Amino acid sequence: MNTNNEIQSRKDIAFLVRKFYSKVQKDAILGPIFNSVITNWEEHYVILTDFWEAQLFLKTKYKGNPITVHQKVDDKMQNTITTEHFGLWLNLWFATIDELFSGETAWVAKNRAQKMSTMLFLKIFEYRSTK
Repeated sequence: MNTNNEIQSRKDIAFLVRKFYSKVQKDAILGPIFNSVITNWEEHYVILTDFWEAQLFLKTKYKGNPITVHQKVDDKMQNTITTEHFGLWLNLWFATIDELFSGETAWVAKNRAQKMSTMLFLKIFEYRSTK
């Protein structure tokens, strides 16, 4: 991690992702969902670091489809994912960023996460109506 608390590099993002998802894994509500879906956390950390690097530094390394992934997770959870789950995730994300970082890129990470959480839930809800 850098010394001035700005998110400046892939290393900073990887640190944030690991700290955040260590909290998610232990969370009483989110943990069971994530731990039942993610079978290889080390691999997942790389995917998430790629994703956030693309979001924050406009790198094009990430090639996944978060919408489809989240729709499949909702299927596996028998369509029980709610806005509260996204709210808990978002609160943990914000708290972890606030513990570790400050500055413009930290703000962008919060802002993008907030917009994505809304969009992902809407896409899950739309998907449910097609079944």
